[in-house]
Amino acid sequence: MRTRPVLVFDGDCGFCTAAVRVIERWVRPRCETTPWQRADLAVLGVRQERAQREVLWVTPTAAVHGGAQAVAKLLMSAGGGWRIVGAVLTLPPVRWAAAGVYRLVADNRERLPGGTPACAVPEPDAHPGRPGQASPYQT
Repeated sequence: MRTRPVLVFDGDCGFCTAAVRVIERWVRPRCETTPWQRADLAVLGVRQERAQREVLWVTPTAAVHGGAQAVAKLLMSAGGGWRIVGAVLTLPPVRWAAAGVYRLVADNRERLPGGTPACAVPEPDAHPGRPGQASPYQT
């Protein structure tokens, strides 16, 4: 059983990898970090489709937080002033704004510094046999 949270990110994305390295150095969250491509997603209780779309914070009790709320949990784990910033990100209406900003960044990460075409978030697949219906993994 894990005793520390795990931050799951896209290891094929240069922007994501660089962001995680900066966070590890300057924020110092109390967690493990792993690219989803190397993680045992089934053990973490995470679907690949979700891991491809957003950063995930998985607690030792298998609670999964994604996107801006994963970032909030990461900041709170670091303690000090970061804990306050993370806590503020969990409060409405800041939470809603943070989710919008996160989605904007995530959907355009291939255009950001360090980003490449490999960084693009994949479009959710339609259900097989049901043309035009969105995937249940879309967030």
